[in-house]
Amino acid sequence: MKKVITYGTFDLLHYGHILLLQRAKILGDYLIVALSTDEFNQLKGKSAYFTYDERKMMLEAIKYVDLVIPEENWEQKTNDISRWDVDVFVMGDDWKGKFDQLSTLCDVIYLSRTPDISTTSIKSSLQSASQ
Repeated sequence: MKKVITYGTFDLLHYGHILLLQRAKILGDYLIVALSTDEFNQLKGKSAYFTYDERKMMLEAIKYVDLVIPEENWEQKTNDISRWDVDVFVMGDDWKGKFDQLSTLCDVIYLSRTPDISTTSIKSSLQSASQ
């Protein structure tokens, strides 16, 4: 069985997220999503609209996702790849080059982002509309 892993916050879930998960799943048989915890988001200086549990519930409802695990720190990726026997590490191409060191453990693939959609753009649009 070929296992794929990706990481993210997946806040304000949108079609760009779904397309990323769909494309990641095509690369293997089993897709693991490491979801940033609320505490880790705070360390990154990010805040999510939905709690970890709410975001986890939404991801688990997506047919491409086989398992959701917590992402609690930057360093856990190496351990996750080993623990879950991962074959392919996938991230959006906005992270291109940032995880190349993991290529000694598994394939590293950066997928292009869906144009014209992002959580940041949605939040900005909502904020502008409320003013």
